[in-house]
Amino acid sequence: MQNNKTTNEFRTLAKIRERKEELLEEIQKDTEKVTALWNDTFVKRDEVSKGDFIASLIGNGFMAFDAFLLARKLIKGYGYLFGKGKRKKTK
Repeated sequence: MQNNKTTNEFRTLAKIRERKEELLEEIQKDTEKVTALWNDTFVKRDEVSKGDFIASLIGNGFMAFDAFLLARKLIKGYGYLFGKGKRKKTK
């Protein structure tokens, strides 16, 4: 197995401090990028009107109902996987 780590030999305390400052700057830039991406991910959408709000409620309601029916159907057909009942025998 090869070790691909690059090693820098620092012979003076000034070189170590210089490298430390470079690393801190890189970490700060990465932190800013991650913060920007995180904030963009969870931007709250402004509902323009009550119609949009009601449409999103209806859409979420249908999605929840569909998920409920899917779970019910899966448990009914494959309940033995969830510890509910015995496995059906096929003929």
